[in-house]
Amino acid sequence: MKKKVFIGTIIILLIVSIFTFYEPAKKQLETSASYDYYQSSRTLYWGSRGQDVKNVQWKLRNWKYYDGKVDGVYGARTYRAVRRFQKKNGLKVDGVVGEGTARAMGLSLATTSRAAARKTSTAGINRKDDVYLLARAIHGEARGEPYVGKVAVGAVILNRTRHPSFPNTVAGVIYQPLAFTAVADGQINMAPGKDSIKAARDALNGWDPTYGCTYYWNPATATSRWIWSRKVVLKIGKHWFGR
Repeated sequence: MKKKVFIGTIIILLIVSIFTFYEPAKKQLETSASYDYYQSSRTLYWGSRGQDVKNVQWKLRNWKYYDGKVDGVYGARTYRAVRRFQKKNGLKVDGVVGEGTARAMGLSLATTSRAAARKTSTAGINRKDDVYLLARAIHGEARGEPYVGKVAVGAVILNRTRHPSFPNTVAGVIYQPLAFTAVADGQINMAPGKDSIKAARDALNGWDPTYGCTYYWNPATATSRWIWSRKVVLKIGKHWFGR
């Protein structure tokens, strides 16, 4: 009888010990995973608004990179100022204030919910609207390019809709005969990835990394002699952008 009681006591102590160590570890793991899933450092780019943008503008203005108003609107002047700051400080020159650029400025950007961001990036998507069509074009033309390069391709398409030499709708520009390789070879029909959808939204919201360009091409694969008559404004990834 004493032996059974002793064994029972040992078993109870083992169960209590396991529970004592397991629960805090489980809670810590769940908390860590939850934070990683829900929290993401905010990224600022053309079209962003708010206090974080004001903080960036104040910094750049004090350092003589920015000469515009501190209005919390990330527009052309802020974009160019960020690029100048990045170039001067040996950072990736993309005009985007991410974690690295913010750290170099001595700023800590607000965090946003990844789940909310994911919901926002896909909310309202309709296969027939301009966002989805533009995303398909971006995916077909700039798949594998850096994110800013994807936005740039979308911006070129939108710039064409405002130019008298091109159709005035997104669909008209994209499906203009011989305008885009992705249409000619059928890649326009591929389902766009999340980055392409987000890039389409950013371009439609006003982010134009190309400064108004209406052409882009890959110099390694371009076959048109005429395209080389365009003035090159900048290069992003494998694409050259010009007017």
